[in-house]
Amino acid sequence: MGGRVPRLVRAVPVLVGVALGVALLPASPALAHNSLTGSNPANGAKVATAPAAVELRFLAKLDPDRTKITVTGPDNIPAAGGEPTFSGSRVRVPFAPGAAGLYIVDYQLPSSDGHPVKGEVRFTLTTGTAATPPPPSPSVSPSASPTPSPTPSSAAPGSPSTTPVAAGTDDNGRGWLWAAAGGLVLLAALAAGLFLRRRSTRS
Repeated sequence: MGGRVPRLVRAVPVLVGVALGVALLPASPALAHNSLTGSNPANGAKVATAPAAVELRFLAKLDPDRTKITVTGPDNIPAAGGEPTFSGSRVRVPFAPGAAGLYIVDYQLPSSDGHPVKGEVRFTLTTGTAATPPPPSPSVSPSASPTPSPTPSSAAPGSPSTTPVAAGTDDNGRGWLWAAAGGLVLLAALAAGLFLRRRSTRS
């Protein structure tokens, strides 16, 4: 028994040294960083009924002034229905569901060692409102068709007429001249006949 006591005495300094070494070691990342411990809906969950709010739970108390929470849905449309509310290590964000699909809750918060903690929670909403159709693209108006040249019938008043002149219209004046000349020839012939007849009667 006397041999055991010296052994214990020699082991005490070793145990004290180990305890002091452990105590002087820097805090591990798990203790220095605040981390997510749970959420509702849970990460990767598929829900048919949209919750009124999305809740995140963390290891340590949250700083509302330095904690950022965003919720986005399909097509990167914001789905947060209001400002987050904090209660110790928990935060709740009102949820404004849209179309069915994947929703992502991003969070960023400080930690005791100064390094920000970032992460996300994903869940799928299996039912939702119909997706908003994209706005129609502006239609291209057809180019203006060239203005047709005016037809002869639509010529402006006062402009020279392009209607062709009927054949024989320009000879009206000449026709009267020919008729007058014929009449004179006929009269001359009658006068000559009368003159010759009287002459033959006298002889």
